[in-house]
Amino acid sequence: MSNWLYLHARAIADAFRRLAGQPLGTLLSAMVVGIALSLPAGGYLLLDNVATLARGVSGTPEISLFLANDAGQADVAAVERRLKGNAELGSFRFVSRDDALHQLERSGLGDVLGGLTANPLPDAFIVAPRSEDPAVFERLATEMRGWPKVAHVQLDSAWVKRLHALLGLGRSAVLMLAGLLGFALVIVTFNTIRLQILTQRAEIEVSRLLGATDPFIRRPFYWFGILQGALGGLVALGTVWLGVRALAGPVTALAETYGAVFALAGPGPHEAVAILAFAALLGWLGAAVSVRRHLAGD
Repeated sequence: MSNWLYLHARAIADAFRRLAGQPLGTLLSAMVVGIALSLPAGGYLLLDNVATLARGVSGTPEISLFLANDAGQADVAAVERRLKGNAELGSFRFVSRDDALHQLERSGLGDVLGGLTANPLPDAFIVAPRSEDPAVFERLATEMRGWPKVAHVQLDSAWVKRLHALLGLGRSAVLMLAGLLGFALVIVTFNTIRLQILTQRAEIEVSRLLGATDPFIRRPFYWFGILQGALGGLVALGTVWLGVRALAGPVTALAETYGAVFALAGPGPHEAVAILAFAALLGWLGAAVSVRRHLAGD
């Protein structure tokens, strides 16, 4: 185990030496990888922020559960017990028929309601599921319609369906873009490693004459690709962070026009690790293909 760690540490040191030996080429390669990766990374981050902003502007989707006009206190209590026992519900609140009538009066309909001899409004529960998946809304609504003394169930999920559809389309587009750019970056790393192999052909031959094995020769090139990809990932993170900083003020001002409190969020720790890991994986893949291709016959 110690020998394995020593060999990898030596390969990493050799890869760092090669990167430092050509600072301009390393910088340009990292910029190419980073700028390319910043496009899908920024797009995915933008989708998450759009979803958060849409929820802030439109409010939390809810299910309105209206009871029958002849429902009594025992029926209200029975429905409340069912709601409390449902683990898929995040919260709910009860709106009595009297409270609903007062809300209508405060909204300016007092003259219209004054001609009524009795309160026609039913008792109701406003329910907010934990999930915003439209399928969850439909399932809960179907279940609630079968409860005793429930006259009508109204879903506030139309905009959720549209939002999910748009976000799904956006994520598919981002994944397609990431795949295309990832393939291009593998080609970039492939060519970079190919040039490394060609410039060190004599050194490789001497190493083989001295008894170096194929894994020993290939290992520094693998780490060169991984480190080059990781440097590109750092550039991508910096690019996305600068973009978030530049757009934070205008986005906050736009949200305020809709009465929402919103701040553009940058990449968190999980997103940063994912970007670096993806970039390093692309670097390793390009290096592996190039090494297998150009050292296979040596």
